[in-house]
Amino acid sequence: MTETFDIAIVGAGITGCAIARQLARYDLSICVVEAANDIALGASKANGGLVHAGYDPAPGTVKAQVNARGCELYGTWAQELGFLFRRTGSMVLGFNDEDRAHLEQLRSNGLTNGVPELSIVGPDRIHELEPRASADATCALWCPSTGFVDPFEVAIAALENAVDNGVTFMRSAPVEAIEVARSGDDARFTLATPAGNVRCRYLINAAGNGAADISHMAGAEEFQMVWRQGNIVVLDKEPRTLMPLYPVPTPVSKGVIVTGTVHSNTVITATAAVREPGDTQTYASDVNALLTGARKLVPDLDTRRVVRAFAGGRPVIQGTNDFFIGQSAVVPGLFQAAGIQSPGVASAPAIAERMEQVLRDAGVALRERADWDPIRHAPDDFDRAPLARKEELIESDPTWGQIVCRCETVPEAEIVAAIQRRPGAVSVEGVKRRCRAGMGRCQSGFCQSRVVAILARELGCDPSEVLLEDAGSWLVEGPLKGVR
Repeated sequence: MTETFDIAIVGAGITGCAIARQLARYDLSICVVEAANDIALGASKANGGLVHAGYDPAPGTVKAQVNARGCELYGTWAQELGFLFRRTGSMVLGFNDEDRAHLEQLRSNGLTNGVPELSIVGPDRIHELEPRASADATCALWCPSTGFVDPFEVAIAALENAVDNGVTFMRSAPVEAIEVARSGDDARFTLATPAGNVRCRYLINAAGNGAADISHMAGAEEFQMVWRQGNIVVLDKEPRTLMPLYPVPTPVSKGVIVTGTVHSNTVITATAAVREPGDTQTYASDVNALLTGARKLVPDLDTRRVVRAFAGGRPVIQGTNDFFIGQSAVVPGLFQAAGIQSPGVASAPAIAERMEQVLRDAGVALRERADWDPIRHAPDDFDRAPLARKEELIESDPTWGQIVCRCETVPEAEIVAAIQRRPGAVSVEGVKRRCRAGMGRCQSGFCQSRVVAILARELGCDPSEVLLEDAGSWLVEGPLKGVR
């Protein structure tokens, strides 16, 4: 079966989902084609969630052009899409005169890039802003506009809003071949996938670490991706959320960063090592480097409170440390959003905005729909809801009072809602990303069997068919003991 659209976007990471949401306002048929069975299963998942302000990219780079703008847009996007976003500000800590000189350079970069209100502060102001910052820090770059999000929540929210506005989401559809039929300057693309073929007039490549493969299949630019792996450590929740604290960056990385999260955990992110493509193993040496680096910034950090360590790969284009956003110079009608490594999360809204302008410049007709709705109504979060709302929910449906995940206070009704939303969860990890069931200190130790049973019931399948994550990741064999 072949379906035809005006635009196909390959990749349902935060970049592809943001672009889909941006373009959904126009009178176009759009399909997001994703290799995995859910949203944000690549670099967007293995991510610390920092909304970097934009002082780090070299002025004049594409990164510099979209980072500060993306950070600025997050306030509006969070309001419209209903995801959690905290703009806490951040500090880059310096410990000597050499570090101070580097901070001055970062400040100069940031002002050139359009980052507001940057200043160099001394020890008194450092500890006023973040009392737990190292007493050895002699100076810091204070940046009020930095914040943090859950990157997969942003991607899910953006695609939910896009789907509500008519975008089609095709999951479990890895692109195996691309046929390009040229007629004058127009290109028509046919994408072959196991889930069916997709034909489109315009193709947007937002495939993350697979972007080079998509470009190659389309006969466009030839480039190679480097798997710059990052290990990340998550600590248990704390009574007070830490402000993001950065070290002076290196040429290839922002260094080991300590930050709070929107759910009050502490995250230590991230190492940067070139490894074999697809390597998502965590390494003891990397975890130790994270813990050591974190203690330099926050000496009283209790690194025994680790609840999870994980890893992923940044989609870096070999030979450049920049984003590639624009129309292909080789294949008309193909648009590239490739090499979206850090600060990809921070830049996502502005990348989407920039892609819209690239399409306009290429002559794509963008006529706004009269029924465009930018608002996504976020699902109820029982744990964060006021008591009156909790009582109202339980009154409407008693399963709101049946707690499945004790660590994160997630009831059965919230899990069902996560499965029934469009596009909804189809795996245990998909439920986890949408409502945090299994995200707490026990990491699914108590609730996983119940989540499996709920998924089986709602999806109309046997528990043995329920997946942990993507294809092939079955959890159980045979019936589950003691589960309704």
